[in-house]
Amino acid sequence: MPTDTKSPGEKTLSVSSKTTLTLKPRAETGVVRQSFSHGRSKAVVVEKVRKRTLGPGEAKAEPAAAAPDRVTPRRVGVVARGATPPAAAPASVPAAAPAPAGPKPSGVVLRTLTEEEQSRRAHALGDAKVREAEERKIAEEEAKIRQQREAIDRTEREAAEARKRLEDERRKHDEETKRKADEVAKKRFGGEEETRLKTGGTPTARKITPEAEEDDRRPARRGVGGAPVRPAVAPKTPRAGAPKQRGRLTLVTALSADEVRERSVASFRRRTQRMTGHRDSENKEKLQREVIIPETITIQELANRMSERGVDVIEILMKQGHMAKITDTIDADTAQLLAEELGHTVRRVAESDVEEGLFDAADAPETLVSRAPVVTIMGHVDHGKTSLLDAIRQTNVVSGEAGGITQHIGAYQVASPKGGKITFIDTPGHAAFTAMRARGAKVTDLVILVVAADDGVMPQTVEAINHAKAAKVPMIVAINKIDKAEAKPERVRTELLQYEVQVESLGGDVLDVEVSATKKTNLDKLLETIQLQAEILDLRANPERAAEGTVIEAKLDRGRGPVATVLVQRGTLRGGDIVVAGAEWGRVRALLADTGAPVTEAGPSTPVEVLGFNGTPDAGDRLAVVGSEARAREVTDYRARQKREKAAARQTGMRGSLEQMMAQVKTAGRQEFPLVIKGDVQGSIEAIAGALEKAGNEEVAARIIHSGVGGVTESDVTLAESSGAAIIGFNVRAHKEAREAAERTGTEIRYYNIIYNLVDDVKKAMSGMLTPELRETMLGNAQILEIFNVSKVGKIAGCRVTDGRVERGANVRLIRDNVVIHEGKLSQLKRFKDDAREVVAGQECGMAFEGYQDMRAGDVIECYRVETVQRSL
Repeated sequence: MPTDTKSPGEKTLSVSSKTTLTLKPRAETGVVRQSFSHGRSKAVVVEKVRKRTLGPGEAKAEPAAAAPDRVTPRRVGVVARGATPPAAAPASVPAAAPAPAGPKPSGVVLRTLTEEEQSRRAHALGDAKVREAEERKIAEEEAKIRQQREAIDRTEREAAEARKRLEDERRKHDEETKRKADEVAKKRFGGEEETRLKTGGTPTARKITPEAEEDDRRPARRGVGGAPVRPAVAPKTPRAGAPKQRGRLTLVTALSADEVRERSVASFRRRTQRMTGHRDSENKEKLQREVIIPETITIQELANRMSERGVDVIEILMKQGHMAKITDTIDADTAQLLAEELGHTVRRVAESDVEEGLFDAADAPETLVSRAPVVTIMGHVDHGKTSLLDAIRQTNVVSGEAGGITQHIGAYQVASPKGGKITFIDTPGHAAFTAMRARGAKVTDLVILVVAADDGVMPQTVEAINHAKAAKVPMIVAINKIDKAEAKPERVRTELLQYEVQVESLGGDVLDVEVSATKKTNLDKLLETIQLQAEILDLRANPERAAEGTVIEAKLDRGRGPVATVLVQRGTLRGGDIVVAGAEWGRVRALLADTGAPVTEAGPSTPVEVLGFNGTPDAGDRLAVVGSEARAREVTDYRARQKREKAAARQTGMRGSLEQMMAQVKTAGRQEFPLVIKGDVQGSIEAIAGALEKAGNEEVAARIIHSGVGGVTESDVTLAESSGAAIIGFNVRAHKEAREAAERTGTEIRYYNIIYNLVDDVKKAMSGMLTPELRETMLGNAQILEIFNVSKVGKIAGCRVTDGRVERGANVRLIRDNVVIHEGKLSQLKRFKDDAREVVAGQECGMAFEGYQDMRAGDVIECYRVETVQRSL
């Protein structure tokens, strides 16, 4: 193999036993230390590669190796493990062209890098770049944080400098003020000391007080230069006149003094203040305030609102002859008199003012639009009110009512043949539902009086007429059941005249229509008459205002909660509105039409079911939309408080008028039949309570301990057990827990769906509490003919039965000269010598009385039997 010739200046490769075989490095290396921020540094190896000299016949196998001298940084240390190496270099470098024959140039032939070395170098370079990028990013973030910190420090320095400037200015001002005060004090006290020394007096001694001793013990403040700084002394104006004798008052000085000691000005001022009661010499101008006075107020609160002293208010009350303490409560009239006497104006407020502006706000005439008429159907039981409404609505409500009678009030809306809608309110006709009928008459525009042609005018018909007159609403008479053979419409018209209802056919102004609900006769004519009457009334309302309405009926649904049937009268009720009805409030969760379909809003004269109340409102309560929950709570809290006070007054039996006192005296010894009533709707409970109240008499009466809407709960059973009451469920059932509790305690729960049966059963139960009636049955009379004395028996009366019969053991009266002498029982009755059970008229017998012996000949014995008869209501 040809050998490489060595170039001049290179060392010869030699092998020695004492030295290690080494190879001269290709490049010159050196270590450079790089410095970074925060005191960090890094050592970098720098290599200087010499330029490779190629012969004229050599090809450029390594372009990278032929580059000019360059500095290649290489990190000291080992390549990080797990780093991903860059893409590998080409697997092979193309071989150089074969050199032509001839002499080879001198120089060192450097070998090329292997693939592994190239990969390691590329990996190291990539890792270095990543680290430099991370360090650069960290350095930028630290620089940003440092800038922010410097900005904050700069702001704090500026604020501290500003505070320091202000402190320096204040200190300079204090020193200047102190200096001026010291100068004035030196001038004043220095002159006085000089005058006293010239006149032979002693220097003025400082009066030692606890405060002065404390000042002496306190370390003195040091000023500039270490000199003590005394507190500034306020300059005093020298008094005119001769200087006052100072110093200790002793016997010698008092006797040798040329002048008489007088009271000082300060002492005279203090004495004047004590005499005048520390009042200012100048009169302050009295402020006149507007004082808000509620129904009751304490004297202290009234004085605070007037900004007057409490003693002044009590003084005025004492002048009026009323002795009171500052914590006493006075009424609004007395408070008004006191405030006006002290020169203030008064504004009276009441607790009920929270309801002001809730209802009946006037609407502008241009905002009013036409609305549908509200029609109430009224009449006697079984005269066909609900059937007539079913025929108009083409539904079948009658079949759903228990017993075929209406026991709920319902509101429906139907389309009129002339266009538009008509709202119908169906009321019960039973006598117990008077309150329901009155409620229906109050919210209506028209009343349809249904009278059966075969029955004529009945008691509830008259009551419906009175309700319509009280509500001052027009009336339309619907004569129903004209399809029957015994129908007499003319008789109905004639009977109505007795109650001042004169129909048009008899010269009056009341419209009448003959209809038949079963045959659907003249129903169109009835609807046209209603529409005509509504046009005459010109019914209008503003749909754009907050809604107002009336709760027609309310119930507690187990799945939906409290549900109220509301007739909207003004405005539009929408979902999400906050509504108030009676003592309950809530946010409208859903609105349901009379068909059960959900609606988004309800305008005037629209009946809807409202879901979302916190509790079940009472039927007949007025509903209004308020602006906020706070306003709703304020109104309902006031109403609930009024409700509790009324209930407490009823329970405690507060003394009222003379008539109420006499009624309480009459019912003082009356027995009570306690009841717990749960119903499906509020109106049914109201009707049951009214019917049971009328069922009692002077001796026994029903007492409703608790009533509510919804099923019978466990708390109802507990209440009934503690008070010994029976539980009545009307169209409701008891919960499972309530049934178990009732079985455990033995409490009776009765269920009803017809009000007739409920009232009859309660009457029977109350009849059992009545004391039985004693009834006498006359048996006969006997006359005493002679008296016999029998040993060991006593006197025996020999008698003859004049009429009837005499029975042994019967009750007898002994009558002498038409005066009852004795009442007792017949102990013995004998016929000859044998005991007899009874003796009839015309026969003679012997009689003996129990515990009575004073019998005479000629007395009359009246024999009778006492029977116990059970009373009933």
